[in-house]
Amino acid sequence: MKNYSIVRVGHEYIVRADEKSILKVGSRRRAARLVTDASELLDMQSESETAVQPDDEPSIDRDSSEAS
Repeated sequence: MKNYSIVRVGHEYIVRADEKSILKVGSRRRAARLVTDASELLDMQSESETAVQPDDEPSIDRDSSEAS
């Protein structure tokens, strides 16, 4: 989800992600900070997932007769 928006409803602000309301806060500044934090965390997560490639082979060999 990279499409964030902030919508004002009365005296509150709704943080939305991909047209879905996900959080209600009382300050526009707080809403903007939450959107920034979420974007940074998602970027860090996607970077770490691409950096760590799982091995094709399992790390523990197991004899099929021992498995229950």
